[in-house]
Amino acid sequence: MPFKRYVEIGRVGLVNYGKEYGRIVVIVDVIDQNRALVDAPDMVRSQMNFKRISLTDIKIDINRVPKKKALIEAMEKADVKNKWENSSWGRRLIVQKRRAALNDFDRFKLMLAKIKRGGLIRQELAKLKKESVA
Repeated sequence: MPFKRYVEIGRVGLVNYGKEYGRIVVIVDVIDQNRALVDAPDMVRSQMNFKRISLTDIKIDINRVPKKKALIEAMEKADVKNKWENSSWGRRLIVQKRRAALNDFDRFKLMLAKIKRGGLIRQELAKLKKESVA
């Protein structure tokens, strides 16, 4: 099957642009072929175009249009936050946010660390090459 992530009630998605950019939301109802009703613990329930949502592999078991309390409970039960932070996609976004928050001095220290690491790798590679030739 070519698709694994379907638009369905309980599917967790990531908002990929707009005011809620980077926020994890849950589809609680499908309005029509272009829009869904989405909700999250820290936002007001609203409709969102599917173009603004990137679907994830995470799905929670909820009824259609649950109350906020039931949604939060289902998200905690399914451990959505932990699953997201442990996924490669979530980790990559966390690193991007952390890098965007660096100041000049932190970027400078990072550059020096990369240079030092590259030098160590080059030295070890030279040792291995020398051993393989001998």
